[in-house]
Amino acid sequence: MKIALVVGVNYYSSGGHLYGCVNDAYNVKSMLERNFDGSINFDCKLLTASSNADAIERGELKDAIEKLFTTKAEIALFYFAGHGHIEPTGGYLLASDAKRGDEGVALNEILVLANSSPATNKIIILDSCHSGIAGNPPTIKDNALIAEGITILTASTSDQYASEKNGSGVFTSLLVDALSGSAANILGDITPGSIYAHIDQSLGAWEQRPIFKTNVRNFVSLREASPSISLEDLRKIKDFFPVAGFEFKLDPTFEPESKGRDEGMPEPIEEHTEIFSILQKYNRLNLLKPIDAPHMWNAAMESKSCKLTALGEHYRKLAENNRI
Repeated sequence: MKIALVVGVNYYSSGGHLYGCVNDAYNVKSMLERNFDGSINFDCKLLTASSNADAIERGELKDAIEKLFTTKAEIALFYFAGHGHIEPTGGYLLASDAKRGDEGVALNEILVLANSSPATNKIIILDSCHSGIAGNPPTIKDNALIAEGITILTASTSDQYASEKNGSGVFTSLLVDALSGSAANILGDITPGSIYAHIDQSLGAWEQRPIFKTNVRNFVSLREASPSISLEDLRKIKDFFPVAGFEFKLDPTFEPESKGRDEGMPEPIEEHTEIFSILQKYNRLNLLKPIDAPHMWNAAMESKSCKLTALGEHYRKLAENNRI
C-alpha cells in the first residue's frame, strides 16, 4: 500500500497569502494517484486552504501528518506547499491560523514521526521557504539525522526562499514535470533520486537550490511512466552482447528495407531483421552505437559492427546479474 498526504495552503488568516500552493497540491495529487497506464498508485489525502471557509488549522495539519506516519505502508509520502519559517530553534510549516512563524508544525516533530514510522519508506517533499533545514536538528547544525528508509526533498536550502512563477511553485512545476515522465529511466521508473536530478539540472546556479537527503538501501519508484523499451527486449542485451566490449557483427541481411541495396547483396533474413529492430531501439536509447558508421543502416549495409555504450554496458550487467 502506498499512501500520500498532499497539502497546499494559499490562505493565511494573518495575511501573506500565497497563490499557487493549492493548484500545486492538486497537480501533485493528480500525478501520484495513478501510473501512466491508469493503474492505481498512491491513495492520496488532499488538504487545501484557499479561503477562510476551508482554512487548515495547525492541529488539523499535525494530526494528518501523525496519521500518515503511524500507518503501516510500503510508502508514506508527505507533500507540503505553503509558508515555511526558520529560527534558531528549528524550522516550521505554517498552517492557515499561524500568527507568527513558530506557531507552525515543527519540522523536528515531523522528523520524529517519520523516524519512528512503521512505513517501509518515508518520503517528505517540501515546497516552502527555508525547507532545506528539514532533517537537521538545531543542535546538529550541518548534519542530517534521518533513520533508514527516509528521503527528504526540498525546494530550497535553509537560508533560501522558494519562488512562485506563473501561478505555481518553481520547484513543484519541475516536480510535476519529473513525475509526468521527464525523470523516468528507460523502464519507466521514477525515483526520488531521478526527480532530484531532474530538478537540480533544471535550476540555474543563481536560482533556489533543491536539497536532497536520504538514508535508503534502494530507491523506490514513486510512479511508473511509459517505458521506452519492453523489459523482454532489454533483457536480451546480455544475449546479443555476452561479454563487456563485445562487437556485434552486422551485414545486409539485418536491414529489412530493399532500398539502397547494391546488386548482388543478400536479401533480408527475417530472424536477423527482428534482432536488428531491437538493436535499433538500443541505439535510440543511447545503449548502443555503430562502429565506423554514421547510422545503424550504414553499419548493416556496409557489413560493419556495433557495440554497447557505457550506459548499455550498465544495463548488460544488470541483465547478466538478474537485476532487471
